[in-house]
Amino acid sequence: MNKKLIFYIAFFTVLVIGFFVVLSKLIPGFATAKIPPVGYVQPFRFITQDGKYFTDKDVAGKVYVAEYFFTTCTGICPRLNNNMRLVYDRYKDEDRFLILSHTCNPQTDSASRLKRYADSMKVSTNRWVFLTGPKDSLYYQARLSYHIDDPKNNLTSIEDDFLHTQFFALVNKKGEVKKIYDGLKQSEVEEMISDIDKLLKE
Repeated sequence: MNKKLIFYIAFFTVLVIGFFVVLSKLIPGFATAKIPPVGYVQPFRFITQDGKYFTDKDVAGKVYVAEYFFTTCTGICPRLNNNMRLVYDRYKDEDRFLILSHTCNPQTDSASRLKRYADSMKVSTNRWVFLTGPKDSLYYQARLSYHIDDPKNNLTSIEDDFLHTQFFALVNKKGEVKKIYDGLKQSEVEEMISDIDKLLKE
């Protein structure tokens, strides 16, 4: 292969890459348009820290991050929510964005207990919502909507089941789960923040 041919191949490769970079900048969502979503958010109805119903209609047209935790957790949950605070601090004034923190221990985490937890975090529950509800509904949502826990983990009896996941699910304005991130890894949380910026522009 002579030098001229190598030059032309390199030139056109750079040209094509540049073309796609420009399109991805000019057309929001262009770069990710053909990537199928991880899943789709199913209809839901839970109870907020204020004792009010919160449904899929409340997230319609918004970008949001979903996670699972429980208030008495002394293991990974504090680390997860410390990392989630980076997300909250970035978007606390963004009306098109929400964080949904579902309890995985609704027997203990009543609405009033979640309210105390939210108050201890010193966050606005207009932006960061804490949710409880029936255990089977909460777990169904984690496994079959957000895909942040393996459905095979579901035991024969829901009462014997326990969900403890370190993953965050990012959902776009259409209710599509775009990507899953490891909430214990700050690098992935920073990547998620970058992806949130892109989804907000779509």
